[in-house]
Amino acid sequence: MRNLSLTMLATTALTAAIAVPASAESHLPITEEPLELTIHMHWPRAQGYGPGGDTSKLYPVEEVAREKTNIHLIDQTSGRNTKDNNEAMNLLLATGDLPDIVGGNLIKQPVNQYGPEGAFVPLNDLVEDHAPNIKAWFDDHPEIWDAIKAYDGNVYYIPYLPDGKYARAWFVRQDWLDALGLEAPDNVEELYDVLVAFRDQGPNGNGVQDEIPFFVRDWEEVLRLLTLWDARSTGADVYHQFYVKDGRVVHPYAQEAYRDGLANIAQWYEEGLIDPEVFTRGSSARDYLLGENLGGMTHDWFASTSGYNVALEDKVEGFNFIPFLPPKSVSGVRIEENRRIPMKPDGWAISYSNDHPVETIKYFDYWFSEEGALLANFGVEGKTWDMIDGAPVYKDEVLSSGQPVNSQMYLEGAQVYRGYPQDYRYEWQWTRDSARKGIELYDTEDLLIEQFLGVAFNKEEQEVYDRYFPSIQTYMLERQQAWILGSGDIQEDWDSYIETLNKMGYEEVLEVMNSAYERQYGG
Repeated sequence: MRNLSLTMLATTALTAAIAVPASAESHLPITEEPLELTIHMHWPRAQGYGPGGDTSKLYPVEEVAREKTNIHLIDQTSGRNTKDNNEAMNLLLATGDLPDIVGGNLIKQPVNQYGPEGAFVPLNDLVEDHAPNIKAWFDDHPEIWDAIKAYDGNVYYIPYLPDGKYARAWFVRQDWLDALGLEAPDNVEELYDVLVAFRDQGPNGNGVQDEIPFFVRDWEEVLRLLTLWDARSTGADVYHQFYVKDGRVVHPYAQEAYRDGLANIAQWYEEGLIDPEVFTRGSSARDYLLGENLGGMTHDWFASTSGYNVALEDKVEGFNFIPFLPPKSVSGVRIEENRRIPMKPDGWAISYSNDHPVETIKYFDYWFSEEGALLANFGVEGKTWDMIDGAPVYKDEVLSSGQPVNSQMYLEGAQVYRGYPQDYRYEWQWTRDSARKGIELYDTEDLLIEQFLGVAFNKEEQEVYDRYFPSIQTYMLERQQAWILGSGDIQEDWDSYIETLNKMGYEEVLEVMNSAYERQYGG
């Protein structure tokens, strides 16, 4: 089995594996004498640049990086008493006394806002002249370089770059299908028939009509059903986002396809095909409905959802919850709307107060080298992983510890939200076989659609967006939930809904969105 896993590691998982040049290693160390640089690194797993936020200790990964580069990062993280990354960043900016490096979660917006005002150093020339590995990566991914630009055309941060394609999938109780003599649904009509059968024909065998045909943990996942009527629920890996239609930025909740799709979702909800507590059950939905043998189908994460086959094998007889291809829409299109975003608003930037920008960008570049990327992804070689047949393979004690591998890596200083290219081989090794098979199934067809990677507003555009869109989105979501729950009829209410959106400033928001989009991506 170990040989098989290594083979898979060297083939399937590596379709998305990072490719980084090795040029940086020959230029190490970066400085002859140790150079100390201060860093703010506030992210969800640690408020501070040390294991679990313990700044009195160094990450093992950081110890190796120090030895290799001679760059010593000294923690100067603001807001250690808050888990709100925006609040921590605001506290830092309010002081005006920025450390040499500002990193962590959700830095894109503030860095791109204040970078052109002089708070952060533009990286374009520094990357061109001193960061061959970063340059090579973005030369291969020019669309990502465009996506991280500020409104003045400069790049001010190096992002955390996730790897991989599919994150979520459609899952169905195969044992329920078998009990009813049904096949996994191939299209929206068959999907409807399966959900009706789950509702009416008692596949859990308890003699009570208590089955919940379709359920979700995050209520927004019910909106994935919109794609079955050729509508969209979002344009990115986060909910409620704009998307690009015919070269223009629009919002999915203002399109006629959305009207028709949501009308059908509301009908399915009324017919009892969707969890009646979809808006209130929350994160416990999956545990409860599967554990009590009540839930029949969902749209959720590959890795975590596939784990229920092992977790419930002794509790629910015959339990078999497996991924299936997204059903074809009414027009015959099969898509998976959710995908891993190729760049995050996380990473790190060089502040105006940094007296060593060249050395700092070389340090950033180290994490894009082959050696640095392995360190950032897998931890310290020989401690948490070994190189076997040309592939990084976690030690058995890491994979069998009983602790999530990602949690172990966070304490090592790997998978931290620094600017680096993630390597999907990190995740593939601890992904269950059932999830792997599902991912491979999804890879048999071209299911992914283009993502909207966002825009960078100038000050005036940001003011328009902030003035109008928060209240617009609130109204959109209020009406959305009301229509699903049966309060009003979206078909009858549509014209007045669009009129209200326009009165609230929707057209003004579209104007600044498209102005920024054309500037950033060339229209």
